[in-house]
Amino acid sequence: MADIELKVDGMACSGCVDSVTKAVGSVAPDAKVSVDLESGKVRIEGAPSRAVVEAAIIKAGYDVAA
Repeated sequence: MADIELKVDGMACSGCVDSVTKAVGSVAPDAKVSVDLESGKVRIEGAPSRAVVEAAIIKAGYDVAA
């Protein structure tokens, strides 16, 4: 398990925060997710892998910046 910080583009409201949090939770149910809407940064503590988390966020309709 790793701690990951991602820049997620396309989040504009608390609904977006909920969607991203739910997307991460679908692949990492035990991870702690913190979202800073203003900066677009998402921090995941205890994620299984960066690729899995990124794929879930992208599937939810958001862009993950490189």
